[in-house]
Amino acid sequence: MTSRVTLISAATSRSLREARFDDGCSLDASAAARARAAAGSLPAAERPLVSPTVRCRETATALGLVAVEAPELAGLDVGRWRGLTLDEVSAEDPAGIALWLSDPGAAPHGGESVRALCARVARWLDASAELDGRTLAVVEPEVVRAVAVTILDAPGSAFWRLDVPPLTASDVSGRSGRWNIRLGRALGPSETATGADPE
Repeated sequence: MTSRVTLISAATSRSLREARFDDGCSLDASAAARARAAAGSLPAAERPLVSPTVRCRETATALGLVAVEAPELAGLDVGRWRGLTLDEVSAEDPAGIALWLSDPGAAPHGGESVRALCARVARWLDASAELDGRTLAVVEPEVVRAVAVTILDAPGSAFWRLDVPPLTASDVSGRSGRWNIRLGRALGPSETATGADPE
């Protein structure tokens, strides 16, 4: 049995554009329009899911998905840093941000560590391996990073080396306990709905 997962990174919002930790703001109008234009490029899926953030829910709606909210696919909980920019955090808590960026197990903001996020997403991926057919999930970029770190068995520090642009698809396929990943396929009207899955 092969399980397939397509992860769609959310469209751009003001907080993403400003390098601000998610503050629950809505999509930019142009980003929502891009998502609507990309709706026809999605593969058919038995299980459409969405991360429980405003940006992800609005992206899923713009893509024409009727998706089920999946708390296990929530973005990284940054605790008291929510709504702040990296520059603001660096000014207020330079030691904390330095620790957070260098130690995947650290959570100086009082939220969740990168290591904890990767473990949570790995558990979800393991459960997905038991399901036949395709799961399509609209998620925050850090969830895609956590999936990649898990699949590649990379060190937690690799999390910060992965760039996940908005409105891109990362395709994951699993067979006999082994996952493969294809990262960052741009969504758009020119994409086919049944792109080849990674082997």
